[in-house]
Amino acid sequence: MSRFLSPVLLILAALVAGAAPAAAQAAALLQAAALSGDASGLTLTLGLSAPVQPVVFVLNAPRRVVVDLPGTRCAAALRLPPAAGLVTALRGAAREHGSYRLVLELRGHPNELPRVAAVGEAGDYQLQISLGATPSSTSFAAAPAPVASPAPVSSPPPAASPATSPAPAAAVAVRVVAPAHAPSGMERDIIVAIDAGHGGEDPGASGPGGTHEKNVTLAIARALAARINNRPGMHAVLTRDSDRLIDLRERTERARAANADLFVSIHADAVRNRAITGASVYTLSDRGASSEAARWLADRENAAVMKGGVSLASVNPSLASVLVDAAQSQNMGASVEAADEVLAALDRVGAIRKRLVQHAGFMVLKSPDAPSMLIETAYISNPAEERNLASRAYQERLAGAIEAGIATYFQRHPPDGTRYASTPRVTPTPVTPTVADDSGV
Repeated sequence: MSRFLSPVLLILAALVAGAAPAAAQAAALLQAAALSGDASGLTLTLGLSAPVQPVVFVLNAPRRVVVDLPGTRCAAALRLPPAAGLVTALRGAAREHGSYRLVLELRGHPNELPRVAAVGEAGDYQLQISLGATPSSTSFAAAPAPVASPAPVSSPPPAASPATSPAPAAAVAVRVVAPAHAPSGMERDIIVAIDAGHGGEDPGASGPGGTHEKNVTLAIARALAARINNRPGMHAVLTRDSDRLIDLRERTERARAANADLFVSIHADAVRNRAITGASVYTLSDRGASSEAARWLADRENAAVMKGGVSLASVNPSLASVLVDAAQSQNMGASVEAADEVLAALDRVGAIRKRLVQHAGFMVLKSPDAPSMLIETAYISNPAEERNLASRAYQERLAGAIEAGIATYFQRHPPDGTRYASTPRVTPTPVTPTVADDSGV
């Protein structure tokens, strides 16, 4: 599901997802899995060593049923059944905090919610997740992989007797997760995370007239988000939409939680020399990438799951290193291409301080699985640029240029599965905002 992983990296991701064990504190063992059904319905039956209270929900674009099993790990010998009927793909992965997730990708767009039932007791416990019409008798059961010696796992629990009426599982949450940006069909919107720098008790830089960077960046971020949301096929997510301080790493986590295709951080620089003017665009430096990769690899026990449902927790260090390095390398290249387009568009608004994309180890650029850039829109320390930055008209011009650069990049490099990817690639008409004068009007 990762939007920027190469085919080689996708293969590595699949290997990691299949091989990564769950955290040691998991109490229940997923011992068996069987999938039955046809084009009109499905039933996924899970055999567990202990009762589990699952969380089941539905995602759209593409339509998926997600089953989270808290406090559960997967038996090493278990192989998930192949896709069949209504199910086009079935995958599982260990997640942080000792949970295990199963994802069923569906054919078409069934509207009904899945039904969840529980049968049995500890040691002989089954969960059944059903959707659509009653499945046919055809069953696609998972066969355990051969092992050299008997595995220390109890035999898969027997199927429930036909006379047994499954009792609904207590406190099972079933909900539909349909984000506002998701289209009604199978094609999704491109998601752009916009990060307004500083906030709250951190005002950022301040101009000679008292203008605070935190207020300027939020205004530009809001204007940029509005423009992106008005463009069909794109959707904006703000890391902050109020005057509050958010930790730098949390900003990137919010973007990752939104499955952002691009992360854009908005800032306004300041230096002692008030004569300096112009915009600059930064992407992550090699040194910054290396330090972040080292942190991810050193913190595998608590590492967040990468895009595609791949967890670094307890993964073979060599494989994890290859996975992170490959993701970073690909995304750093994409970051530079996107930053080039934005820098070219900003050149039509006002002065440019650095005409080439710059590289630095900014914390907000360090997510290894999404392209990112940091834009220094102008020097707030320069009196004329401070007046411009405080002007609503100039903020809109900056937002228009940034949005035009982002749109140009995605029209040339549309992520798979998006509406941009399914439409003919047309070079967009460049937006040429009026150059603001020193009066800031």
